[in-house]
Formats: sequence, structure tokens, C-alpha cells
Amino acid sequence: MAAKIKKGDTVIILTGKDRGEEGTVLKVMPKEDRVLVEKVNMIKRHTRPSQMNNGGIISREAPIHISNVALKDPKTGKPTRVGFKINDDGTKVRVAKGSGEVIDG
Repeated sequence: MAAKIKKGDTVIILTGKDRGEEGTVLKVMPKEDRVLVEKVNMIKRHTRPSQMNNGGIISREAPIHISNVALKDPKTGKPTRVGFKINDDGTKVRVAKGSGEVIDG
């Protein structure tokens, strides 16, 4: 199945402590149905010093379930669902359900 949300997309958080915030998708984990969004769902990790880094408390993003994010509509800027459309030349493109705008292509 084609991915509705891809790396580099701008998404809006629908639920949770970061509701309403938007960010760029850094990583998609299709097997776990999770996405990593930049500057959203920040957690603190207590890390031990190693040869690569000094220890301490490090803030980083935690994955969010893919159902809790929605793609930002390129036309309206609101959250939208994603559909697919096949162009005349046979290429498959993603389409915003809200406005009908082509997302990539």
C-alpha cells in the first residue's frame, strides 16, 4: 500500500499534549504505524557517558502513532485526509481530500 504520510511532509498533531502543533516528519515507521515529528512529543533521556558523547539529560523526539497526525492541506493550512489519484500520464499522486489539491507531483 502506498504511504499517505512520508518523510518531509508537514503534519498537524490531532491529539495529545502537543495538539494543534505542526512539524516536519523526520522518520516513518510503517511496521509500528508510528511517525517521528520534529520538535513534537519531546522526551528526556538520562544517558550514561560514552566515548561518543558526554552523558546527561538529552531531549529528543518520541514516535507518535500515525492516527494522531494529519497532513497539512497545502491550500487551506488545515488538517486533511489523503487520497490517491492517477494522472493522465499514469503517475499516482497524493491528493488532499479537503481541497482536492495535489500534494506531490
